[in-house]
Formats: sequence, C-alpha cells, structure tokens
Amino acid sequence: MLSNETISLIHLNLIQGVGLKTVQCLRDVFGSTERALRAAPDEIRKIEQLSPAIRDLLIHKPVLYPIERELELIHTYGCQVVTLYDAAYPPHLKQIDTPPFVLYVRGELVPEDAISVSVVGSRNAKDYGRKVSYRLSYQIAQRGLTVVSGFAKGIDTAAHRGALEAGGRTIAVMGNGLSLIYPAANRDLAEKIETSGALVSEFPMAARPKPRNFPRRNRIISGLTLGTVVVEASNRSGALITARLAAEQNREVFAVPGEIFSQLSAGTHKLINEGAKLINTVDDLLNELPPYVLSQIQPHTSPSPVPDMAAVPTHASSAGQNDTEPIPETPPPPPDLTPDEKTIFEAIEVPSSHIDTIVRTTQLPISQVSSVLLMLELKGIVQQLPGKQFTKTNQ
Repeated sequence: MLSNETISLIHLNLIQGVGLKTVQCLRDVFGSTERALRAAPDEIRKIEQLSPAIRDLLIHKPVLYPIERELELIHTYGCQVVTLYDAAYPPHLKQIDTPPFVLYVRGELVPEDAISVSVVGSRNAKDYGRKVSYRLSYQIAQRGLTVVSGFAKGIDTAAHRGALEAGGRTIAVMGNGLSLIYPAANRDLAEKIETSGALVSEFPMAARPKPRNFPRRNRIISGLTLGTVVVEASNRSGALITARLAAEQNREVFAVPGEIFSQLSAGTHKLINEGAKLINTVDDLLNELPPYVLSQIQPHTSPSPVPDMAAVPTHASSAGQNDTEPIPETPPPPPDLTPDEKTIFEAIEVPSSHIDTIVRTTQLPISQVSSVLLMLELKGIVQQLPGKQFTKTNQ
C-alpha cells in the first residue's frame, strides 16, 4: 500500500521539468510533498526559490501520464516504489549529486546489493567482449557481489546472464518504464532478473525507450555500485558516460583491455590511459575494493568453473526491428538559432558532451557557453544531464 507521500512524489515525477531540487524546496517550504501538491496557486507563487516556469508547472500540473493510470500500472506489474526519503533507498545511490527521487522496482532490492559492481559496454559487442562480460560477471556473483548493468543487448545482456547462471543477484537499470520490456528479445531474461534481483527505473511506468533516456539512466548504474567495469567500448560509446559519471561519484573505474585493432577497444584503452584500473581477472577488481567490502565477500575457495557462454544471444538483425536498442541520431540544428546557439548546438556530440568539451570545441568563454546552453534548454532542444553533460533532445 503506497503512502500518500509516496503517491505525491510519484505525481511530481510525472511532471516533466520537476527535478530533485524542486522537490527538496517544496518539502522545505510545506513540510511534505503531499501538502505541496495541495497548495493554492498563491502559495506556490510566493516561493521565490523557484523559477517562474517551475511555479507555473506546479500550479497547472501538466502530467505526462494520468496519476490514476500510473498507480494502476504499478499495481498491475507488482512494482515497489522506493523514494529518496525511504529507509530502503539504496545507500550508495543516495550519495550522488542528483539521485532520482522516485525508483520503480520490479523484483526486490536488498541490503546486500550495496556490495555491487556494474559491468557495462557496447551493444554491438564481439564474441570476445560478450564472453569476458559473462565470465567476469559469473565470477563476481560467485564471490557474493551483485552485478548491475543496463539491460541492453551485447555486454549488458551477457553480464546479467553471467550473474544469474552463477546463482547470484543482478540489477537491471532500464531506460524506459517498467510496464515495458526493452529490448523485447530479453523478455525471458527480465523474468529471471525479477526473481533473482530487480528491474529498476526512474521513468514513469509507461515511458517508452527514447534515446535521451539512456545517458540519463547511466548515473543510476554507476551510482548504485562501488565501481564500474567497462568491457568493449568505442570512443563514442555510452559506456564511457557511465565510467565518467562513476569517476565523478568517487567510485572505482575499471577497464578490460581488448584487441588492439578493434574500434571496440578504443574506449577501454583510452580509459586505461586516463587512469582506469586494468582488469585481467576478477581478483584484479576485488583487490581494489575497500577493506570493509573484502571482509564481506565470499572467500576464493574452489569456485565452480565458469560454464561456456553458449546461451548468450547476439541479438542479430533477424530478431526484428522492434528488438533493436535505439541508436541516437544527430538532429540537425533548428532553423531559428542565433550564430552562437548554432555553434554550441553543433558542438554537442551524440550521446552527450561535457560543458568543458563544448568550451574547448567552440573556443568560447565558459560564461557565454553556459548562457547559450541555458537558452537552448529553454527552447527545448538541449537537455542537461547529471555531471554537467548536455545532450540534444532529438526533437
């Protein structure tokens, strides 16, 4: 049974543009989210800490999906809803700069999931990458750690399967609402994860898998864990965003070396050159974790051998177009941009760019870049992600 406060937080989560800072401000002013949603328009207008645009959103409450339908879907799919203010909220995730204030969960999050590692990488992984991801995740799960990944095809799928087939726990952080399974080819995998871990999302139940959702959900993948392992990633891979967010969150970053002539090794080798810890074996990873973690994991006493990875699918094109993870496309600049706006818009790479990268690319002062990015956000064609990352909205 959801409390009135939880339902109120779910309601706010349905209003596009309302984020954690707004929620915290409302709780400070009114004492609870429930009371804030019942506030009269004049009360909202008096909150000087909020921008006029946010105050207008809170007065009119334009939701993406009706709250009644959202609650119905939560019940239909047997979801738990954990809010930032609940004791059950994942402790590591609570420590990041912008934790989601609502988490939808199919399955169960348990305290032991705090001892976890994320394994991420390319969707278009080669056999080498998928085998490494599977074996490494199998061995991590054997030692009692939870494996977290993003449920995409390729490296993510292999990581989830490895953990499950070792009899361990795994958490899949989704880029869509939990009434949908995406990619559809992973439907059986989702059922197994729900039984031996959890499917997790910050997006409303019926939210579809849009390209901009995936960079955003990466902060949750890294934020849930003690460290992130990148297995096969090109220089433009979204897995590098996860690694960068992990570093910003003061978590460990690991990378698996790959074939020197493969483009899918370029990103991991770049991470190693920049200071990520090189991983050859599971012990290389475990030895870098804090001492208190090492005392809680399973000892290395005759673990069962890792089975062959024959069952891990490749998600070939024959699976159908609807089973393909959305590939971010570079949208053309809108016709009504000023010269500075067009320059900065074109400097934002897919899937996202850090503000420092935009400054270096455009050679404009950071104050000017910040001002123009704000205008692009207000126009709805650029979205700011956690960690000062910016992405095009593909509108």
